[in-house]
Amino acid sequence: MSRNLLILAAAPTLGELRDTLVRLEDTIIFALIERSQFKHNNSIYEENKMSFKDGYRGSFLTWFLKEVEHVHAKVRRYQSPDEYPFTGNLPEPVLPPLTYPPVLVDPQNINVNEDIFDMYVNTVVPGITQLGDDTNYGSSATRDIECLQALSRRIHYGKFVAESKFQDPATHDEYVQLIRERNRDRLMELLTNAKVEELLLKRLKAKAIIYGQDLSSASMDANGNVKTPHESPRSSPVIGGKVDERAKTRVDYDLVVSLYRDHVIPLTKEVEVEYLLHRLDSD
Repeated sequence: MSRNLLILAAAPTLGELRDTLVRLEDTIIFALIERSQFKHNNSIYEENKMSFKDGYRGSFLTWFLKEVEHVHAKVRRYQSPDEYPFTGNLPEPVLPPLTYPPVLVDPQNINVNEDIFDMYVNTVVPGITQLGDDTNYGSSATRDIECLQALSRRIHYGKFVAESKFQDPATHDEYVQLIRERNRDRLMELLTNAKVEELLLKRLKAKAIIYGQDLSSASMDANGNVKTPHESPRSSPVIGGKVDERAKTRVDYDLVVSLYRDHVIPLTKEVEVEYLLHRLDSD
């Protein structure tokens, strides 16, 4: 279930945040699968490749993203402390403002969407799509925006994680000391839990293999029923309680793992450190 940030009385605990982060894993994997059905379509990422009647100079994706975020801004999407726009100069909402509890300190000031956009376009898209151009530009860009928004939300949730860790009585005083010392490296060490990260990557790999199954290619009996793992072991992603890595998937599970290991986790921790370095600014 999505967390209602309008009724938070305090920063969520790490256990409470875990449910949201696990759900976002699912959202991201399915969004990648949806994007992978179209070819690379590099034309939508090239600046000035297309002629816009409104005089816009940029790529088709950045134009599309700007237009989508303008609409979303009007309905208050970016007033939420877990939503961050990729574009600037957005219009004011057409609805009355929402009042969110001040759980985070200056939540909108830290935004790493520029890094997320660069990583997604230059690393993720080439990894999940086939080379070529199928002219499905609108559909591809729509899926791109869904991926970008999900990744942004997941990474900027690091602010809630940082606040939760800061409020933990067991480590609060140490965090305060390190923040006052501006000790970025030590903050990064304190935030890092290698065991949790290892379990996360293993869970992602299993999810990517399972969610990425193409059931249309699974073995079926004469009545059209999918055979059981015993009857058709290679048609099922799970055999004997273990993930079958031989199964064909619609998105490369190693890419999903590397996306988190090399980009999502480091960017999330960067957000956490930056947030903590400003945590005491108002004191």
